[in-house]
Amino acid sequence: MNAAIRLIFICLMYILLSGIDNNVKSQSLQFCENVSSNGSPIAESSVFTINEKGGFLKFLVTLPFTVGTQSVNFEIYKIDAEGNENYESTLNHIVDPSWTWFWKEVTFYSAGRYSVYVYDGDKNFLASSQVRIQFY
Repeated sequence: MNAAIRLIFICLMYILLSGIDNNVKSQSLQFCENVSSNGSPIAESSVFTINEKGGFLKFLVTLPFTVGTQSVNFEIYKIDAEGNENYESTLNHIVDPSWTWFWKEVTFYSAGRYSVYVYDGDKNFLASSQVRIQFY
């Protein structure tokens, strides 16, 4: 009986560790000041400070597969004090179907918390994340 429990434990650990490996390779949306030539974020953060005239940052999407369409959409929602998401805008971005990562420079003019959702040209969900914009 002890050997059977040990075997079950080893199998469960293998399954869990395999899942962790898949998460590392999952798609992501990161916010950063710039993007390197190999697709790595430079000065990544979830909080950016801009002046009241506006400021920009980059949305970096990284996928474990090719995007497969010629455009993507970034849907931006502002989060109110109660935590509700209120639609702000949709930004279209032209991409190459063979790309596994891409970025878009986006300018913000209002402070607040925002949710960003990324969809491919066929309206398939790719990634999402939140960012906070504050004034200095």
